[in-house]
Amino acid sequence: MAWDPGQYLKFGGERLRPALDLLARVALDAPRNVVDLGCGAGALARILAARFPAASVVGLDGSDEMLAAARQGAKPGETIRWQRADIAAWRADPPADLIYSNAALHWLGSHDRLFPHLMAQLARGGVLAVQMPRQHEAPSHALIDRIAAKHGYLPERMKRNPRPAPVPPPGFYYDLLRPLTASLDIWETEYLHVLEGADPVPEFTRSTTLKPVLENLDPDDREAYLAEYRAACRLAYPPRPDGRTLFAFRRIFIVAVR
Repeated sequence: MAWDPGQYLKFGGERLRPALDLLARVALDAPRNVVDLGCGAGALARILAARFPAASVVGLDGSDEMLAAARQGAKPGETIRWQRADIAAWRADPPADLIYSNAALHWLGSHDRLFPHLMAQLARGGVLAVQMPRQHEAPSHALIDRIAAKHGYLPERMKRNPRPAPVPPPGFYYDLLRPLTASLDIWETEYLHVLEGADPVPEFTRSTTLKPVLENLDPDDREAYLAEYRAACRLAYPPRPDGRTLFAFRRIFIVAVR
């Protein structure tokens, strides 16, 4: 699936805030090897490089489009290495002191295998810091499947570009990671984004959860689907008297120390 960095960054501020909240809970002073797993257009890898100036920082992603955007944003003297790789099969060499992943791992399945694999890529005392949306029960995401199923678009027509499965609840990650960690911190936060413009919730989801659904549809079906989804989102997220839209978005955070 091809990613659109421009569409994704329309809501860059809203997407950046949880990333910084996650980084604030990483208690490392001078890690040597830092990996931004699912680095996208590179903004967070650059923040990691500024936070840990002595570290070797790698920005890793599976999207050529996102990595191209990351390279285009390079500044003079920048030493971040951009690497294309399959996250599920990636292995750290040398072992990482920090594996940081913001809003990426929910696109991968088999978390019962993925998270232990990532813990094994850490040096002793290293940190796995992860943030993932856990929004599948909210109208913004539930409506995507509900409308698709209503018109018979799921599951047969979703095979070309599969969507992420719902992220499990916090207890799943606690039970999975506690035996593998020296310390483990898991929490959830529901952000209240104040969005502007027409149909802002569909615009927000269009670069992420909604994207694979739209790419699986023929042009005529796509426009009809979008019209129905936009109308449903207006009812679920009505504009406030000042014209802005309040969009509640739940995310899960994990900071695990090996």
